[in-house]
Amino acid sequence: MLPIAIIQHVPDDGPCYFATYLERAGLPYRVFRLFDGDALPARINAHSGLCILGGPMSANDDLAYLPPLFELVRAAVQADIPVIGHCLGGQIMARALGGTVQASEHVEIGWSELEALEDAAADWFGGAASLRLFQWHGESFSIPPGARHLVRGRYCANQAFSLGSKHLAMQFHCEVDEAKVRRWLVLGQQELASCTSPAAQQAEQILPNLAQAIVPSQQLADAIYSRWVKGLMV
Repeated sequence: MLPIAIIQHVPDDGPCYFATYLERAGLPYRVFRLFDGDALPARINAHSGLCILGGPMSANDDLAYLPPLFELVRAAVQADIPVIGHCLGGQIMARALGGTVQASEHVEIGWSELEALEDAAADWFGGAASLRLFQWHGESFSIPPGARHLVRGRYCANQAFSLGSKHLAMQFHCEVDEAKVRRWLVLGQQELASCTSPAAQQAEQILPNLAQAIVPSQQLADAIYSRWVKGLMV
């Protein structure tokens, strides 16, 4: 099988549990570390799928690599090569596909209770009607033309959409593992200290039950990733 291309924007937002899932499933992948000077994939048809990770920048920023990345998303969709986006990755998908990215209704940091909206969402999320997943974002996406709104949140309405049967954009971070969350809480101390959003949890609220909370999160991630890899190009 051709490798899955994984786009990583910053050092502290790597593939984590997504890579764990792929390795367990025996699926090859290559990480394109843009922060370390890697170029974007030259040809999307050299890959079986495209994953875009998160980062602190905005999908609206004037970054040289964003327009080519939008084109890469559109090329993958045109070629029927599955695309999956996590947080910023989902926002990049939205912009590439005709949607918008703007300030979220509320900054979300920590665990969020989400609602699956329809049968298509059940298909992507293993039949679960309610989802508890990790968040860290201040912007959110609109639902692009032709896409299906899959998941809604109390503090941020647009949490996931699908395009066709193969492409999934998510506002949340189902790829987190315990080490990643702990690292973010250290790096984000100042942001947390100044955040007054009702959807933001402080480190002392997150850390005591983190190990236990990661378990159902990764079970949901298994359902999401198992559904997504069904569409991979061989």
